[in-house]
Amino acid sequence: MIDPEIIQLVLAGDKKAFRTLYDKYKRRYLLTSLRYIKNRSDAEDVVQDAFIKIYRDLRQFDAAKGEFYTWSNRIVINTCLQKLRKKSVLNVFTDILEYGQKFSINAMAIENLNLEDLTKLIQKLPKGYRTVFNLYVIDGYTHREIAEMLDISESTSKTQLMRAKKILKTDLSKVAFPISKNYG
Repeated sequence: MIDPEIIQLVLAGDKKAFRTLYDKYKRRYLLTSLRYIKNRSDAEDVVQDAFIKIYRDLRQFDAAKGEFYTWSNRIVINTCLQKLRKKSVLNVFTDILEYGQKFSINAMAIENLNLEDLTKLIQKLPKGYRTVFNLYVIDGYTHREIAEMLDISESTSKTQLMRAKKILKTDLSKVAFPISKNYG
């Protein structure tokens, strides 16, 4: 069954049809949520909250304007941002001039990275960097939109993105070319 058919059944009151939507998208939404929310339990809570909002607002979905997944995934992202705001993470959006945390990544080739491995690398970014990186690179928002969403300047958004990319590049090079320990 395709999404528009499932949605029509949900709107007609078919609870099994909503379960079908839930089963179809819960993993994708969880991966989206984990890119923003580090703690898996909190990320799962965000997914549940997002599904409630999706169900509540399903009548607002317009298939003529886009795909269901695109519409519903924005709800997941907005729910993640709300969760971060509640924890005051985005209100303390300070520039991090030095980032000295070392990552412990298993030695594996970049070619062997899967979506979960990449998600783990992104999760290790500082919260501000991670949020801007996700919004810009993965979710396709502009720096202007990010600035408005997070109540920061466009230049802060650009700086956070640049620093996130630099950290990820360094970490990916460590994964591809792990430095052997010097026992001398």
